[in-house]
Amino acid sequence: MRLHSQMPRFGRVAAAAALLASTLGAGIGHAAPARATVSITFWSWVPHLQDEVNLFEKSHPDIKVNLVNAGQGTPQYTKLRTALKAGSGAPDVVQIEFQYIRTFVLANGLVDLTPYGAAKYKNDFVPWTWDQVSLGGKVYAIPQDSGPMALLYRADIFTKYHLKIPTTWAQYQEDAVALHKANPKVFMTDFSVNDGGWVNSLLWQAGVRPFKVNGTTLSIDFNSPAALNVVNYWGGMMKAGLLTNTGDFNTAWYTALANGSIASWVTAGWGPVFLSGSAAKTTGKWRAAPLPQWTAGAHASANWGGSTDAVTTQSKHPKEAAEFAIWLNDNEQSAAQLASEQFLFPVTKAVLKNPAFNKPQPFYGGQKVNQIFADASSHVDLGFQWSPFQDYVYTQLQNSMADAVKGKTTYTAAMNTLQNTLVSYAKAQGFTVK
Repeated sequence: MRLHSQMPRFGRVAAAAALLASTLGAGIGHAAPARATVSITFWSWVPHLQDEVNLFEKSHPDIKVNLVNAGQGTPQYTKLRTALKAGSGAPDVVQIEFQYIRTFVLANGLVDLTPYGAAKYKNDFVPWTWDQVSLGGKVYAIPQDSGPMALLYRADIFTKYHLKIPTTWAQYQEDAVALHKANPKVFMTDFSVNDGGWVNSLLWQAGVRPFKVNGTTLSIDFNSPAALNVVNYWGGMMKAGLLTNTGDFNTAWYTALANGSIASWVTAGWGPVFLSGSAAKTTGKWRAAPLPQWTAGAHASANWGGSTDAVTTQSKHPKEAAEFAIWLNDNEQSAAQLASEQFLFPVTKAVLKNPAFNKPQPFYGGQKVNQIFADASSHVDLGFQWSPFQDYVYTQLQNSMADAVKGKTTYTAAMNTLQNTLVSYAKAQGFTVK
């Protein structure tokens, strides 16, 4: 779940997937008949998740799950850090975005789930999502949802101005130039530097790997040639007036999506449902295409958002907590319901391949838009690592890009500043930086 900017992702619009037929017994095996009833607490910000909890309790009558919304994203993480430091108050199971798993592992806050059988479910999930929850041969969480990247574009605008559906970023820029010449009031997209997660995904797709982490030793590389190429590409289009820079998820941005002054959106798998709710009057005008490539013929994607469910080290019932975390996300009915009712983009191969999930979408002119993002999920590279202080990274990345957009510095200088700032911060926090 992409929630860095704390924007809701759950507009109650036409479901992206129909409920898959399945038995409640799939996934984790049934509870042992003689086991005494235990109660576990689960922190999650997903709306209406009680429905899935009820399914679990029906098939596991000896495990009671107390669902608590302890805040969305950062507020919940603050409470979790406080509880871990205090030695009490943490839940048994907690929802955590991919980029914060390493942070809580280093804080000795998460349980290795391999002793509880987690590893045997590896092949049920998209490989890169399992890679994200696995550190040093241990499994610290179960993937819940993701945000593989693709392109949503206004088919009517592309047709009107004779634009190509871009397969490369060079073609995307050519479209932006042509569009600007034809109608300066319509922009190719918004360069949303207020969103560190979005900028990070652009770097990810280009092969940039800012962090390599081994315990408390890490390398930092935000000013590599590949990284500079990405930011200067977007910065060049900004200087040429081809893009807006209102930032995403604000009134101006919503208005632009609805009135046709933005022709495309580089977004994630949760984007199609979100857009259909926020720009409902544009029904039938949007389409999806794979993400443009830096190298012609390539198929690289990236991820923006996504979350997991982990068991905390304060749990008095780690076996039952692990059983719930695995079942919630691996059970076919539960996983399908997370997609169709909570509109989370799936991480299990079964849901991604199911025809019900990949059915035509009226908002997108009958296109099977979920299939585009499902294909993108298969092309997200393994091995992308997050820093142990990703919230600080995002803040500094946003600040650096904002200074460049405002003309206070060049994009290259902004990335050099970012690099130096992060190296200094990491050392101050006690990390060894190569």
